[in-house]
Amino acid sequence: MVYYSVDTRKGSVVIMKLTILGAGSFGTAMANHAAAMGHETLLWCRRPEQAEAVNTRKENPEYLKGVKLHPSLAASSNLESCLAFSNRLVLAIPAQYQRGVLEAVRLSPAHKRWTHLLNLAKGIEIGTGCFMHQIASELLPDASYSVLSGPGHAEEVARRLPTALVAASAEERRAVAWQELLNDRHLRVYTSDDVQGVEIGGAMKNVIAIAVGVARALEFGDNSVAAIATRGLAEIMRYGAFTGANPMTFAGLAGIGDMMVTCYSMYSRNLRFGLAVGRGQSPAEAAAEIGQVIEGMHTCRALVLRARMDEVELPLSEGIYRVLYESASITEVLSELLFRDPKPESFDIHTA
Repeated sequence: MVYYSVDTRKGSVVIMKLTILGAGSFGTAMANHAAAMGHETLLWCRRPEQAEAVNTRKENPEYLKGVKLHPSLAASSNLESCLAFSNRLVLAIPAQYQRGVLEAVRLSPAHKRWTHLLNLAKGIEIGTGCFMHQIASELLPDASYSVLSGPGHAEEVARRLPTALVAASAEERRAVAWQELLNDRHLRVYTSDDVQGVEIGGAMKNVIAIAVGVARALEFGDNSVAAIATRGLAEIMRYGAFTGANPMTFAGLAGIGDMMVTCYSMYSRNLRFGLAVGRGQSPAEAAAEIGQVIEGMHTCRALVLRARMDEVELPLSEGIYRVLYESASITEVLSELLFRDPKPESFDIHTA
């Protein structure tokens, strides 16, 4: 079995072998993008019938209905064969399941072969409060870790619509390697060395999008939506500064860029979830209706518990937590937020 990527060329692009772990909407979209660029791409699906649909019909109807996938994209539900296919792993596993999958990777007979990890998940692990790079460092300490984030809805990436994302790694050359591997005229990839900041932006914006959805459901108007998004960005910056992230990261694609697309696009599951909760559905009913993982719902729980221990004030996130997990009245929570003591709009990221 060949593990290492074959250095062939298609035009100016070096053709690699890639394994994408996770056939949800964004994992499938990125696999389709890589295959369209000419990379030999294998997509791991949890269920055999999902892999069969990708292989025979070139569709993933459960997650990307109506999108025709690239003819060269292959899929398998056999994890070991997928891990043996390449030494570059793209992790498209929801945050709350990533530890389990990485544990399986660690226990695989050839785990030392995998030297390059690229994470696509946006979230914080409930129970440990870990970000995705911390889980990877714990379970696969010898692998190089990068994260890809920014305003990239799967539905548009899969259709090859123009998109810009950021690849971050503590080692610049690793981020540049992923940039060179994935950058084309459909997907522009920038680089960063701020893994912490990129992951915080990607995780926390989902919580703010839920708050925006609630406000829209209550017909609070565009002014309030803009205020919630803006003050939400201030929360992201505040918590980012506390953890040592670069505040300027949040002025870019992984911060305000991802916030904008998640708070204003109906492709956003977190926005739709907030709309449903704001219209009176329980969190469980809203999540079931959408039918996919609502990362912001889980991130909110992990984030608020972690922020409470860290004694960092996150009023919007705290309010959404109370609505989702403490059965607090939506109108009561929003009233409390609106009638907090007035203060200057400070750009000191260490104050609320």
